[in-house]
Amino acid sequence: EVQLVESGGGLVQAGGSLTLSCAASGFSFDEYVIGWFRRAPGKEREGVSCISASDNSTYYSDSVKGRFTISSDNARNTVYLQMNSLKPEDTDVYYCAADRVHPAYDASWLILRGAFVPYWGQGTQVTVSS
Repeated sequence: EVQLVESGGGLVQAGGSLTLSCAASGFSFDEYVIGWFRRAPGKEREGVSCISASDNSTYYSDSVKGRFTISSDNARNTVYLQMNSLKPEDTDVYYCAADRVHPAYDASWLILRGAFVPYWGQGTQVTVSS
């Protein structure tokens, strides 16, 4: 059974940092792209960042580029999202998601898949106060 378990959300002041973790199990880690989406109630889902464990390619949305860093620990089957210089507009529920690597695409494949991504975590709340 595929499982994605997020942790690390919380409340932080603007300018602060948080690190989200996504522990994956039930599939071959190096055959998947894993990443993060976010969506607050009433808002569109946004693909934030993802990483392909097979080639270490990464993707960042323009809204987080330069502030967030994604990494993976293949030995622990865990993906991390280091979030620095947080802004109130980063407040959202963050979801870990995973899909098989596509041979014709880099890590951005996960973002292209969007709603068709088959595996999702339960979500973790990130709140940034001003």
